[in-house]
Amino acid sequence: MASAVGIVLFVAVLIIHTLVAAVITRFFRIRLKTQLGYVMYSFLLVPFALLILTLLFTGIFGIGVNLGDPTTATGVMIGLPFALGFTIDTLYVPAPEEYDLPETQWYFHIIGTLSRTFLLYRIW
Repeated sequence: MASAVGIVLFVAVLIIHTLVAAVITRFFRIRLKTQLGYVMYSFLLVPFALLILTLLFTGIFGIGVNLGDPTTATGVMIGLPFALGFTIDTLYVPAPEEYDLPETQWYFHIIGTLSRTFLLYRIW
């Protein structure tokens, strides 16, 4: 029988896993230019990251409840958060192309103006 604290910590770990899966998927969506690229990297690397986190939380910290066999534990601790995180990022968060970003090279203009002013001051 699992304690109330154990169940609360287990749910917290599942929420953390879902958040990690969504953030990693978002990172790949922003960095990779093709849709197939972010899907492939997400399907390959997110479960690996969740496996490492599962080993950390359940092994070293001892957080979690007894889920029975390893297949159920893998499905609940890796499969469920991966599916939720990937779905949340893909369906509910706008695509990176939909954001209007400001011009990022404004500081080059300021630096160029300041350096020319400094050089003219040094010459005179």
